[in-house]
Amino acid sequence: MSQYPILIVLAGGASSRLWPLSDKSLLQIAADPETGQLHTLIGRHLAAFARLGYTEAVVIANPENAALLRKALSGASLGVEVVVQPQPIGMGDAILRAENYLKARDYPPIYVTQAHDVVDDSVHKVMLQKHREGGADSFLAGYQVTEYFPGGYLTVEGDGRITGLVEKPGAGNEPSDLVSFVAHLHRSPRALLEEIHALYASGHAADDHYEFAMSKQMARLRYEVVRYSGPWLAVKFPWHVLEVMNFYLESIEGQHISPDAFVADSALIRGNVVIAPGARIFHGASVMGPAYIGEGAIVGNGALVRESLVGPRCVVGHVSEVARSYLAAGCQLHRAVVLDSVFDENVNFSAGCITANLRWDKGFVKTTVKGERINTGRDKFGAVVGRDAFIGIQSGTMPGVKVGQRAVVGPFTNATRDIPDDTLFYTEQSTVEKPIKK
Repeated sequence: MSQYPILIVLAGGASSRLWPLSDKSLLQIAADPETGQLHTLIGRHLAAFARLGYTEAVVIANPENAALLRKALSGASLGVEVVVQPQPIGMGDAILRAENYLKARDYPPIYVTQAHDVVDDSVHKVMLQKHREGGADSFLAGYQVTEYFPGGYLTVEGDGRITGLVEKPGAGNEPSDLVSFVAHLHRSPRALLEEIHALYASGHAADDHYEFAMSKQMARLRYEVVRYSGPWLAVKFPWHVLEVMNFYLESIEGQHISPDAFVADSALIRGNVVIAPGARIFHGASVMGPAYIGEGAIVGNGALVRESLVGPRCVVGHVSEVARSYLAAGCQLHRAVVLDSVFDENVNFSAGCITANLRWDKGFVKTTVKGERINTGRDKFGAVVGRDAFIGIQSGTMPGVKVGQRAVVGPFTNATRDIPDDTLFYTEQSTVEKPIKK
């Protein structure tokens, strides 16, 4: 049996809950302190497995992101095959898309993961050790929780054998303190794939074919838990981008200022920061760590960046402030304030604009996701702005508002609700001109 399984990375599921952001697996968010380079989530994910010795990966894409993934992964440090799942009809169907690749290799062991699950690399190392030691047919990572989490719970015997998977049992009904996340190693996957095929053929109504197939196998095969209590961050909603950003920013140790960057003598750099090649920090600017300033980015005179990621080619213009926020590549700010917000690529945030981030009652900020009001769990949360959006001068966004891709917000406009993609949103104004009576 092969020492290294084939890595199957799920990167093709529907991302409707992430709107208006683009594909989550391609978020540029993980900084390399030594080079200043910013990696995508999936690029960083594959690099971690390459360091462990993995050599082959199958990435499951969707029709919209397949070409982007192939381009982004063309220089990956392990062999990558990108295959397409035509429709988002479940994890089982996604895994079956890798079957031809596996069949050609006589069904080697597989390790199923998700690109947007951020965990400590140690769990992958332990899973690999378990595979080499044998002793079970499959290994599932179990995240140890201290309070109820609305996920799938593992039923586990004293020797670590998994006998069941219970989806969202409700607080007080948990069969264990272990929640399953997608880090699953199957040493002999052929029978599992056949079980998934049979479920689809039978007209199984739910979209849990993969989970149901595993549950059926647990009666006759040994599934064993690998306990994990480290960090686990899953990007499901837009505000999760800030949590993942913080995870990577907090891993920065010391100051890494590229010799190809310009930092004015009067600029203030404090804390753990990465300033990438070609970045320019001008007179009177402040960068307070943990923070990342991307390649070719500008932090203008008197501007302040704190606890934030400023992507490549961004401009944080004169006396602007960016606090606890994520700015993807190419964003432009001038005399603007961005607080606790997420901006996708090439957002123009004009002079005098601001993202409100705090409710008047200081309660948790809510936002609308697929027509439902969701509690973000954050008492400070600003805006989420899609790529290529343009916000006109002196405009603002209320807490939790989302602005769609390529949307235009007119000048002097307060965005109090979500704005769809490709929409012009503005406040109609009238002017009055009268002579002054003397």
